Amino acid sequence: MSWQNIITFESGKRSGKPCIRGLRITVYDILEYLASGMTPDEIVADFPELTTEDIRAALAFAADRERRIAGDAA
Repeated sequence: MSWQNIITFESGKRSGKPCIRGLRITVYDILEYLASGMTPDEIVADFPELTTEDIRAALAFAADRERRIAGDAA
C-alpha cells in the first residue's frame, strides 16, 4: 500500500497534520476511530467522502512513521 498518493500535508489545513486527500480528516482521526472500535465500513458510512483505501493508507502511513521512529532509536 502506497500512502504517498493519499496522505497530504498542507500548512494551512489542520496545522499541517497529515490529512486524507486534502480533506480536513487527519490520519490521527482515522486511527482514533479504529482504536475506539469502529470498523472501516462504519467509518466510511459516517464519512462518505472517505474510502476503505483511505483508511488503509492512514494505517500504512502510521506503520511507516513508527518504523522510521523505531529505526532512529536503534
